[in-house]
Amino acid sequence: MIKNLLLILALVCSFSLFGQPIDTLAMRSAIERQMATYPESTLQDIYKTFYQEHFGPGHIISDTASARRYLMRELSEVGKTQSPYYEPTGSQGDYVRVYLSAVSDSLITAEQLLDAFVRSANSRQEPTVSWLEKWEAIVSIIQANKMEIEGFETDLPLLNEAARNSQAVHHSRRYNEAYHPHYRIVERSIFERELMQALK
Repeated sequence: MIKNLLLILALVCSFSLFGQPIDTLAMRSAIERQMATYPESTLQDIYKTFYQEHFGPGHIISDTASARRYLMRELSEVGKTQSPYYEPTGSQGDYVRVYLSAVSDSLITAEQLLDAFVRSANSRQEPTVSWLEKWEAIVSIIQANKMEIEGFETDLPLLNEAARNSQAVHHSRRYNEAYHPHYRIVERSIFERELMQALK
């Protein structure tokens, strides 16, 4: 117990030397929540949730018309799922995954979700730390706390390279097969103001 606390303290200090401190305790909690909720997660899926929080949905929108077509096509293909209606990304919850089941269950409309999604892509504030710095903190937390994640050693070099290039990744095949995720990313203040009440 004492050893773990010292490791965490060292991580907090090491990632607070430059710029905005990284909340390693919140990161650890988010990783543990991810693995408890989605035990088939790989390191790639952890990368994805923190990447979504860091960058928001801007990297996946080319234009509104194509975003609408893709959403409508995905809605026509989605069956009943056991997913929640929404959940936070990363450790700070700056963005929220809103699952398409909220539309399928007629709690919100496709246009409401699309509008919130598109506006969220334009609402992102420039992060105060780089994605690579944040990713290195995530990896250090996993290693320091000896968290067991399937395929960690194999996935790590590939994801380190992706992080150096600020590259987005898809969910892992393992995660997709287990959970069939279908959602859109919405900025937290837009979500809380416009969608959350309907999804309670």
